[in-house]
Amino acid sequence: MMTEPVKGPASYFPSIEKKYGRPIAEWKDLIRASGVTGHMKIVNWLKNEHDMGHGHANALVAHTLAESPRPR
Repeated sequence: MMTEPVKGPASYFPSIEKKYGRPIAEWKDLIRASGVTGHMKIVNWLKNEHDMGHGHANALVAHTLAESPRPR
């Protein structure tokens, strides 16, 4: 049986782990603990504080925010 290929932000996860040396769960914990809010502000934080590329940062933020309840 063939499995569906991973699509969307999660498709970046293997290369993120390999390039930046941390598991995805750890990146998500860092994002949540950062105190930074707003998609692009978090993307820029990852780029500036962790030298992450834009595509990788965007994928992590999109996936992390999609899992978290949105404030009202």
